[in-house]
Amino acid sequence: MGFSDAGCYGGDIQTPNLDSLARNGLRFTQFYNTARCWPSRACIMTGYYAQAVRRDSMPGVAGGMQGVRPKWARLLPEYLKPLGYRCYHSGKWHIDGKPLENGFDHSFDVNAAGQNNYFKPGATDDGRPVPQTPDYYVTTAVANHAIRCLREHAAKYAQRPFFEYLAFTSPHFPLQAPAADIALYRDAYRAGWDAIRQLRYGRMRKMDIVQCGLSALEPSIWPDWNLAEDKLRQQIGPGEVGRAVAWTNLTTEQQEFQPIKMAIHAAMVHRMDIEIGRVIEQVKAMGALDNTVILFLSDNGASAEQMIRGDGHDPAAPPGSAGSFLCLGPGWSSAANTPLRLHKSWVHEGGISTPLIVQWPAGIKARGELRRNPGHITDLMPTLLDMAGGQWPRTLDGKPSPPLHGKSLVPAFAQDGAVAHDFFWWFHIGNRALRVGDWKIVAAKNAPWELYDLSKDRCESVNLASANPEKVRELERLWTKRAAEFRALAQEDLPPAKPKAPK
Repeated sequence: MGFSDAGCYGGDIQTPNLDSLARNGLRFTQFYNTARCWPSRACIMTGYYAQAVRRDSMPGVAGGMQGVRPKWARLLPEYLKPLGYRCYHSGKWHIDGKPLENGFDHSFDVNAAGQNNYFKPGATDDGRPVPQTPDYYVTTAVANHAIRCLREHAAKYAQRPFFEYLAFTSPHFPLQAPAADIALYRDAYRAGWDAIRQLRYGRMRKMDIVQCGLSALEPSIWPDWNLAEDKLRQQIGPGEVGRAVAWTNLTTEQQEFQPIKMAIHAAMVHRMDIEIGRVIEQVKAMGALDNTVILFLSDNGASAEQMIRGDGHDPAAPPGSAGSFLCLGPGWSSAANTPLRLHKSWVHEGGISTPLIVQWPAGIKARGELRRNPGHITDLMPTLLDMAGGQWPRTLDGKPSPPLHGKSLVPAFAQDGAVAHDFFWWFHIGNRALRVGDWKIVAAKNAPWELYDLSKDRCESVNLASANPEKVRELERLWTKRAAEFRALAQEDLPPAKPKAPK
């Protein structure tokens, strides 16, 4: 999901439930994720940078999507359970281990989502296979499970607090949504991505979400895992486009085809908002809304990926149906990430910036306010533990526990509060970055460092590296120092090496 997709962040998608949360709470304007789904989830659940817990790869350390966490990198529910919490997981997992073995009382794991948003074998409910139903759509199924958990909680555990980890997959590829939702947006994006970016940018400036300029499209950017353009046109059709070129450079056929992709993306976000509303209604019915903290964010920026997985793509299938497999692509991804640069998996601002909406009626007096305090998803673990009244243990299994990388955001919830971070650090598939104060160095894989002053240039349009070589060297040394620290943590408590098969 892009930084500017939600209505309360300047978007054109109908998100009344997210907008209501924002009106009755806070919006953070400089909050960060890791640029990819699985490392973000590790950060959220552990409070550590994913590389330090072997959930994203680093040179010299085995890790990544298949990485196994150190024993000391426990998940949030294991710290909430001693405080009396019941813990529920609904949706995507993408963390090593199993939810029920990591502190959750119930878990609906969509598992196969990302291959298809309609029914595909692989989803489990408390470890049991989920049976196929004709009306299964993953976003609705995830919300249904959360509602069932909350209803059971109200009936059996009303005196205990609850934690619901509601992990939607929308709007991940493939672009698929109910036909009625798509119909709402079918003609909404015919003006093209350039015009949509300008409109969103104007609204974001009026809302004071951003103060920077509007980044330029970058047609030279090509994710090396994407299908080549000739393959895209062969497998999808002549209307497909593989690069973020100016809208006026498209053929008439491309201008006719492209709007439906953004319409489906919008429908997926719109449906997610509807399902969020249903879950909130259940919390209201329990009389628990005032004292429930609700946080909303995305695990990475909008995606430039264009590939075909799962059951493939049927060109004859209606766009957005179970038989189709469309991806947003870099043109519309640039619009979804307005006004920021680049996309999911890059660590420029478009790949790592997320909305963060926080509502807590009983605990946050602010209504509709912005918070410019930068933060990172490693902050969520200490924030939630702080609000729950927990303490981070000084020792685990008789050994000193590594200090959390995140910090509690609770002081930032107050108007005059702030949470200072010494740094924010990124490394993903060779892309790397470091932010200290308003200075940021960033580099794509195998590319030289770029330098930006984010107080003036959040869209990263004026590279100051050549004019400030000493600042680049200073920040590079800090990046390298942190990398070494995370590598050292990741090498602790290594699992036994698998024996090599005999020749």
